[in-house]
Amino acid sequence: MAGECVVTRRIARLRAEAEGLGARSFLVTHPVNVRYLTGFESSNAALLARPDSTLLLTDGRYQEAARKIEGVELVTADRSLLEDIGGRLGELGEGPVAFEADHVTVAGHEALSADGTELVPATGVVSRLRSVKEEEELDTIRHAARIADEAYQRLAREPFVGRSEAELAWTMERFLHEEGAEAPAFPTIVASGPNAALPHHHPGDRRVEAGETVIVDAGARVGGYCSDCTRTFATGPLPDDLRRAYALCRATQEHALGSVVVGASARQVDADARAEIEESGVAPVLHGLGHGVGLEVHELPVFRPTSTDTLEHGHVVTVEPG
Repeated sequence: MAGECVVTRRIARLRAEAEGLGARSFLVTHPVNVRYLTGFESSNAALLARPDSTLLLTDGRYQEAARKIEGVELVTADRSLLEDIGGRLGELGEGPVAFEADHVTVAGHEALSADGTELVPATGVVSRLRSVKEEEELDTIRHAARIADEAYQRLAREPFVGRSEAELAWTMERFLHEEGAEAPAFPTIVASGPNAALPHHHPGDRRVEAGETVIVDAGARVGGYCSDCTRTFATGPLPDDLRRAYALCRATQEHALGSVVVGASARQVDADARAEIEESGVAPVLHGLGHGVGLEVHELPVFRPTSTDTLEHGHVVTVEPG
């Protein structure tokens, strides 16, 4: 749970963003962003950063837990949170009020507009703040990565041939729990044989055969923070085309890792890796090179052709070519 100094520091950065938007207050409603700013985990909570104070709004189910949060004033709200806030937004905060336009539905916007307080749409503000990790966050993500590494070492000692993708996925998730994860960061992917060419394949009943590749994509969640790691296993000698494809992806990953430095353009890092694979003639690249990792497994910055991100000190990213 975030301490008061952490909460104060993060909300101060949020207030600066509100000022830049021409707003007096900033309403945060995305649960992950509320957790980042306060340490409070809830499915129904909002934070309202006013010029001189911060309100944490949640319904009766979460009152006891919310009272432990330092640096905020607790306000009891209805379970219909946006309707409640919208009906008294002018009383709760000073307008204009910035809100998370990328996390509020059309119906939610109508609810927030109920009392006529001026609303300022904001997109990606807290996501950008979250993308730069503090040292405590980095330590937690390192812990989550170590757990995934240990689970992979155990999986590598398991027999693969004859077992189904779903069974191997369950085994990997069991190893993650046994190594100390509070949960998998996301449902584990196991893709074997022809399925290994399908990004985000859902593991099924296909049984692994000898002489093919098996891609495993898994991560651990620790203290709310995620790790994300993909590994390719071979179940015996591979055909020449698979050996070449694996070698190409590995070389591309090594080159891209060398380009992940402060000040680098995320779009350019993606473009260089994409060109290395596509110019080989092996296959087109179907997805971006990688993404940020933190409280969510997919965060800013992103490596893809449309990215406008520049790498900063404190970013945590994956590099997963091909």
